[in-house]
Amino acid sequence: MGKLQSKFRKRSDRYRASRDEGTAHSSDSQVVQYEPAHQGSINTVTNLSLDLCVSGGTDQAVVVYDWKQGRMCQSFQGHNREVTKVLCYPGSTWIFSASRDKSVLMWDLNQGDEPIQEFCGHELVVNGLAVSPDGRKLCSGSRDNWMCLWDIETGECENRHNISRNLVTHVCWVPGSSSLVQTSEDKTIRVWDSRVWQVTNTFPAKQYIQTHCDVSPSGNYLVSSSNGFGGQGCEATLWDLRQPGCKVVEYRGHLQTTACCMFLPSPPGGTAKVATSSHDSSIKVWDQNTAACLGSLAMDGAGPLVSLAPIDPTNLLCASFNTGLHLIHVGQGSGQIQGSEQGSSAVSGLDIKVVARF
Repeated sequence: MGKLQSKFRKRSDRYRASRDEGTAHSSDSQVVQYEPAHQGSINTVTNLSLDLCVSGGTDQAVVVYDWKQGRMCQSFQGHNREVTKVLCYPGSTWIFSASRDKSVLMWDLNQGDEPIQEFCGHELVVNGLAVSPDGRKLCSGSRDNWMCLWDIETGECENRHNISRNLVTHVCWVPGSSSLVQTSEDKTIRVWDSRVWQVTNTFPAKQYIQTHCDVSPSGNYLVSSSNGFGGQGCEATLWDLRQPGCKVVEYRGHLQTTACCMFLPSPPGGTAKVATSSHDSSIKVWDQNTAACLGSLAMDGAGPLVSLAPIDPTNLLCASFNTGLHLIHVGQGSGQIQGSEQGSSAVSGLDIKVVARF
C-alpha cells in the first residue's frame, strides 16, 4: 500500500492533572482534567484497544489518546476539513478516518505519521464507515447518496450504489456476516448484502431522521437513534435483525436529538444495556429489553454529546462539542429507575459520573 504525504504535529507527552467540579451533574463530583486531545469540537470517538481511543473533530486531526495515562500518543494530520467519523479494525492498529473533505484515510499506529491508504470518490461529506469482519473490505457512505465498497489493500472501489435521498448518517457491519446496516436522513434504515451490493431489507421509515446505529455483538439486534426537538422524536429504537423491520422497544427520555446509541458490554449473566447520548447534554443508560432508564447523567455546558465508545461494562468514552472527551464511569447506585412504556418496578439504578476529561 502506498503512503501519502502528511504533516505530523506531536504534542508533549506530559499532561496537566487538576481537579474540576463543573461537568458531572453532582456537586461533590471530582473530574480529573488531562491534556486536551483536540482544539475545538470533537465529532467522533472510538476504541483502538483497552487503553487507547481514537477521536476526530473540527481541528482536522485524528488523535490517538491513552485515556488511562492521560496522555496523547499520536496526532495524525492529513485531512483538510473536519473529521466526521473514525473507525478501528478490532485486534489491529488500523485506523480509518472520514472527513468533510470527501475522503477516507487509513492509518497504522505502527507505521509512522502518514496515511497508508486513501479512498477517494465521494462528492460530499463522508459520514459512514464500516470494515468487514475479515478486514478486507471497507464500506463508506456519504451525503452524496452513494454507498461504496472498497478493497482495503489496493484502495480500489469495487462497488458503488446510489439511492435517491439516501443521505447516509452511519454504517455498521453485522458481526460475522456479509450484511451491513446504514441509517439515513431520509428516516430509513437499510440492510445491504456486501456480496451483491444491493439492499436486501428496508425498515419502515421513522418519523425523524435516523442519526446513528449499532449492532449487538450477537448480530441479532440493531439500535438506531432519531433526531428531534422538545422531546418529540429524540428516541432510540431496538430492532430485531432476525425479523427485519420488527421493532422491539423504544428508549424515550431525551429532549433533543439523540445523536448516538450503543450496546454496552455486559458481564456474564448481567443485564443487557444500551447507552444513548444527546444534544440535550445528557447520557442515559437503558435496560435493553424493558426500555427502563437505569441511570442518567446531565453534563451541563458540554453542548451536544455526539459520540460514545464503550470500553468495558463500567466505562465508556463520550465526545462533546464544548468540553472535549470524557471518561464516564457506570457503577451500581441506589435509588429508583425511571419507568418505561412497558412498565418497570422500582429497583436500584446506576451511578453514572464523569471521572476524567481530556
